[in-house]
Formats: sequence, structure tokens, C-alpha cells
Amino acid sequence: MLLSEIAKILSCEIFSCRENLDCEIQYGCASDLMSDVLAFSQPGAVLLTGLVNPQTIHTAYISEIKAIVFVRGKKPQEDVTELAESKSIPLLSTNYSMYEACGLLYKAGLESTMEYIPPNSSKKSFNSSS
Repeated sequence: MLLSEIAKILSCEIFSCRENLDCEIQYGCASDLMSDVLAFSQPGAVLLTGLVNPQTIHTAYISEIKAIVFVRGKKPQEDVTELAESKSIPLLSTNYSMYEACGLLYKAGLESTMEYIPPNSSKKSFNSSS
């Protein structure tokens, strides 16, 4: 799915790297815990978060996240926008809650960064102790 499609689905305002709206987004992930993003995201994803600070940009860059959508109408300050520009990471904002935004993107066909593993499956889940 193109980032421009995501922006349209979520009625986003764009704050940085407008020229990158034609990039392909393969996965979606959502978290306000950057440690979870580092542990469970995949390259090529869009990150939905309510955390609007420089650490979010650094985490996205390290994790090869292609774009960030701030939820609940949150908007980045100038220092965050400048950092995102320097890392070529598009920043967008939507008025939807994280739950609603994720639901809309899932309904539109965007895959999750994590595979669902049913209970009692022989596959190990990300939170298995063994």
C-alpha cells in the first residue's frame, strides 16, 4: 500500500518528507513503547503512535520504519520535524485514535508486522517464555 493511500484513509496532515508519499508500505505497527517497536517491528512498516518526541524518530530510523503517523491529533514540534526530515522519514498526523486508525488500515488490507499465533499452536509466539 502506498503511503499516500494511508494518508487518504486516515485523513492525515503531512509534516515532513511530502516527496516520499509514493513509497510502498508493507506492514503496519502501533505502539507507544519504543522498546516494543525495536523488538517487534519489521523494515518497511508504518508506525502509528501517540509518542511525539525525537526518540520516536530515532527508533523508527534504527528499525527501518518508512513513515510515522501520530494518532489522536498529535502534531510534532519543529525539532521533531527537522530530525525526521534529516532521516527522510515522513511524519503524518490523524485525528483517529490508535485503535480506529489500526482498524481502518487493517480493513484496507495492510498487514501487521507480527503474525497472529492461535492459542495452543505449536508455533512460538513473541511472548513465549521458552
